[in-house]
Amino acid sequence: MFASPLMQRGLLAAILVGLTAPIIGTYLVQRRLALLGDGIGHVALTGVAMGWLAASWAGASNNDAWAIPGAVIASVIGGIIIEVTRAGGRTSGDVALALMFYGGIAAGVLLIGMAGGSANNLTGYLFGSIATVSRADAMWIIILALVIIIVGIGLRPALLSLSLDEAFARAAGLPVGALNITITVVAALTVSIAMRVVGVLLVSAVMIVPVAIAQLLCRSFRATMHLAMIIGATTAVVGLLLTWVYAASPGATIVLLLIGLYAIVSIVHPVVGALRNRRRGGAHATDDTPACSCQGADDPA
Repeated sequence: MFASPLMQRGLLAAILVGLTAPIIGTYLVQRRLALLGDGIGHVALTGVAMGWLAASWAGASNNDAWAIPGAVIASVIGGIIIEVTRAGGRTSGDVALALMFYGGIAAGVLLIGMAGGSANNLTGYLFGSIATVSRADAMWIIILALVIIIVGIGLRPALLSLSLDEAFARAAGLPVGALNITITVVAALTVSIAMRVVGVLLVSAVMIVPVAIAQLLCRSFRATMHLAMIIGATTAVVGLLLTWVYAASPGATIVLLLIGLYAIVSIVHPVVGALRNRRRGGAHATDDTPACSCQGADDPA
């Protein structure tokens, strides 16, 4: 299995997507923008179709080679439009996302038809297809993943301040507008590399669900991000290995594994916490040493 170049590229893509998607997902969850990935993902689909169209005009032999560059350009532009629209207050954020949802899908289907393809050609991008990860795709994924890691972790103090309290970040002199654009652009890059693994319709799950699981187990922002990265990478690899053994969609498998893990942790963690508290309470109750044995009855302490 691991000797196959196809599996090697798939594992590389799965690990990098699993590591990088929760980085930006941690900021999106903190800012209550969990659906931003969905909006950008639909725009990325238009970018894929634009790449196909440009490849057909250029006479390229492989239209798929132009897909990720097209998705990067379209998703970055679409993400910036969403952020500018939201910040400008001309329309609410959910309306802007809805426009991106519908416009992205519609434009993608029309443009792919103009490029000589069909809606079936978009299936791999909608739901993910590890089998289509080429050598060029792997290089794009490596480069974009490095950018996401450098920005998402290197600017963590500033991005965290912005995510916790935008008004405080502005009062502290941080470039709020530039940081908002940065988060949106990094989210767009994340969508661009994740669409090969889980597809644009499921990309938000890989960005958000690992963070939701980590939040149940961690108390600090840093620990949440790091645990979410571990969960994302591990689940992506396990899901890919399962699809090698059983013929199934890798994106759907990975997302269902994440949701199942969230359900397990959300049930088990409170039970374990309650048992620990009961044991501690029992230990205090059976202690023969009086709690106030060293203090007088009238001691105000």
